[in-house]
Amino acid sequence: MTHQPRWALTGIYFVIALLVGVVLGSVVQTQFNLAALQALGVEIPPDERIATTLHDLASFAPLYAVMFSVGFVVSQSVAVLLSGWLGGRFLALLCTGGAVVGLWATLWLVDTLAPPPTLIAATRGLAGLVAMLTTAGVAGWLFARLRKRMANANRPRGFSGMAMVLGVGSLAAALASGQQVQAQEGEERKTQSGYQIETLAEGLAHPWSLAFLPDGRMLVTERPGRLRLLSAEGDTLEASLGGVPDVFASGQAGLFDVRLSPRFEDDRQLYLSYACGNEHANHTCLAKATLEDNGLADVSEIFRTQPAKQGAAHFGGRLAWLPDDTLILTLGDGFDYREHAQQLESHIGSIVRLSPDGSVPADNPFVERADARPEIYSYGHRNVQGLVFDADNNRLIAHEHGPRGGDEINIIKAGSNYGWPLATGGLDYTGAQISPFKEYPGTVSPVLEWTPSIAPSGMVRYTGEMFSEWQGDLLIGALVNKEVRRVRLSDNGTSAEDVEGMFGELDERIRDVREGPEGAIYLLTDSPEGRVLRVTPQ
Repeated sequence: MTHQPRWALTGIYFVIALLVGVVLGSVVQTQFNLAALQALGVEIPPDERIATTLHDLASFAPLYAVMFSVGFVVSQSVAVLLSGWLGGRFLALLCTGGAVVGLWATLWLVDTLAPPPTLIAATRGLAGLVAMLTTAGVAGWLFARLRKRMANANRPRGFSGMAMVLGVGSLAAALASGQQVQAQEGEERKTQSGYQIETLAEGLAHPWSLAFLPDGRMLVTERPGRLRLLSAEGDTLEASLGGVPDVFASGQAGLFDVRLSPRFEDDRQLYLSYACGNEHANHTCLAKATLEDNGLADVSEIFRTQPAKQGAAHFGGRLAWLPDDTLILTLGDGFDYREHAQQLESHIGSIVRLSPDGSVPADNPFVERADARPEIYSYGHRNVQGLVFDADNNRLIAHEHGPRGGDEINIIKAGSNYGWPLATGGLDYTGAQISPFKEYPGTVSPVLEWTPSIAPSGMVRYTGEMFSEWQGDLLIGALVNKEVRRVRLSDNGTSAEDVEGMFGELDERIRDVREGPEGAIYLLTDSPEGRVLRVTPQ
């Protein structure tokens, strides 16, 4: 009878154990994600649970297999070698413990190096992390049992490192062949012959927002915490105005929006949104100040989100005035805190409305509820970084980032729930489903959704005369597409059309879009050497 070579059996057993670990890990992460939705009161029928689990096995498991195999091949190699050094003893214990440590080290490394604070959502809490590590332990134990079976069949004892490498190589090849990355051919950018783009200022560190002073000068926020004063021609008058509040600058955190008071010519007051605190306990904060010749005076913090959160992602930070002189501030979900967006006792994942002094307007929608933060105006948001009030149609328009897809434009109504994370058209960055629902009862669906994501940034509704064909349209920066999208809302605000992409020849991330007092379009490019650009008719 012909027997399989020892190295071939080792490779087969390794691949079997690895696949078991990957499948178990995928199933566990799906159940923890669904459990987080159930804790918010979402009912998940058995058919939806099964469909979501199968979806994640197809979309999440391949990525997880790559992550899992790195720690698994190293840990099992070391475990087998140590067991051999100990005379073949403790193999099951070493393989089980090694697999747990290997996955933990891989998760720690990925979360440290990857942009999202926690890549696999199920590991945000201790219970989910322990459950995922347990699946790795099961895989390690299975590998040890299979090797012992091979030894009991009177095969030579020992370990073939080449077998494990071949096993992982075979798995990687299978995954690569089974999962072709389909390059999304972007919509062909339309070239406009009717405009010209000039650089007004350059060398700005991640400029985030721009405001025009009545005399034509400009204030530009830079994410590291500087407020730059430019002349109308773009010359730097003050590289960094004094008196800017202390800013937590890390990752996506920093100095965000600047807005002038509606009565600026009389009171000289302005408002700044920014991240405050540190990496372990931070907030989105709002301050008001008086602009003087070389800096800010009478600076005071008038609002900060509660509770504090960890990490440096998803702060929101856009500002807009309503006709009644109340101020809207958009917020984010902090990435790891997405369930907070459905909890009215938390500001995280909401939009707030404030009086100019930071107090709560008496007619805010939840002001009478003891279980709600009174500042909240709407909730169920992920990361709102575009905001404009349409005075012609008396409507507040916002857009927010989805994860992998599911970017949204919404018409904001007081007290409404915009669905995150109960309903979304996007997937998590790992490919896992965040929710099985694209729509959910009691939530407002977007008037426009982008999948794949464009990563929308600053937004303006154009009302000038320079580009009459754009009047009434939204101009929205697109960080991923490196362009500006022109979007036309229907008169009744129930739908929207993404008309075209513009300024793609710049090939730069557009962080903010503003309309100048003369009707020109101003763009801020998001880079360590960012620029202020002006678009005018050719």
